[in-house]
Amino acid sequence: MSLGRIGLILVALALLGMAGAALFVRLGVYNVAATAQHTAPVFWLLQRGLEYSIRQRADGIAAPDLEDRALAERGFRHYHLHCVQCHGAPGVARHDLGKGMLPLPSNLVQTAREWTASEIFWTIKHGIKMSGMPGWDYRMDDDDIWAITAFVRRLPYVAPADYRAMAARLEADPGGTSEEGEMTLKGDPDRGQVAIRQYGCTACHTVPGVVGPNATVGPPLRGMATRMYIAGVLPNTPENMILWLRNPVEVDPLTGMPDLDVKAGHARDMAAYLETLD
Repeated sequence: MSLGRIGLILVALALLGMAGAALFVRLGVYNVAATAQHTAPVFWLLQRGLEYSIRQRADGIAAPDLEDRALAERGFRHYHLHCVQCHGAPGVARHDLGKGMLPLPSNLVQTAREWTASEIFWTIKHGIKMSGMPGWDYRMDDDDIWAITAFVRRLPYVAPADYRAMAARLEADPGGTSEEGEMTLKGDPDRGQVAIRQYGCTACHTVPGVVGPNATVGPPLRGMATRMYIAGVLPNTPENMILWLRNPVEVDPLTGMPDLDVKAGHARDMAAYLETLD
């Protein structure tokens, strides 16, 4: 058989495979319900893909000294406020939210034993698509994420009674959260594009350059840089855009735009990205 004929057969098989995959998707054959477990091959593929992807991207991240007790205590505060609902803790069950997710969020006692600190840090910071695991990059600074990493690394050595006692003390005296990062003088459009996704702007707006649903709850943001006014009430300047992103209800009490608790630096980056939409 000639090489040309073999090539034609391979192309035909590839096209047939693509057509079969398209038909599989179009007919809705695969059950996406969270109440129906993945098949074993699909679960294996997702799990291996997740592990290799994280390992590749975490390679080269240098972990700081995570043995500091104060750092782990700070990490516990964040863990109990933001992580235990899905992952649970020694002697503490997941919230119903976590129980109903598929795949089920990992027991981080095992993760702490099997993953490196850099892999745990990367996962907390960037999250995991289609799993329910959020990326905390735009909600915490790296110091806080390393603090959570330090606490997660200690989870295998935390007795259930000790965790419950720590949680009771925290709930009796919640204290404060981490300080907001400094605002840079000039925003970064690339980080702004990521921030627009992280703050969920595409749930209401169609944003050029950001993949999301065809949302029409709010106006499309195409051409934002050329508009005269923001929300019809503020002259379109970078300073006013930052003000609008951080305090929409204060600017216009009748607006449907919610307060997303946008940090100052993130608002500056988002405004820089919106300035590119001409």
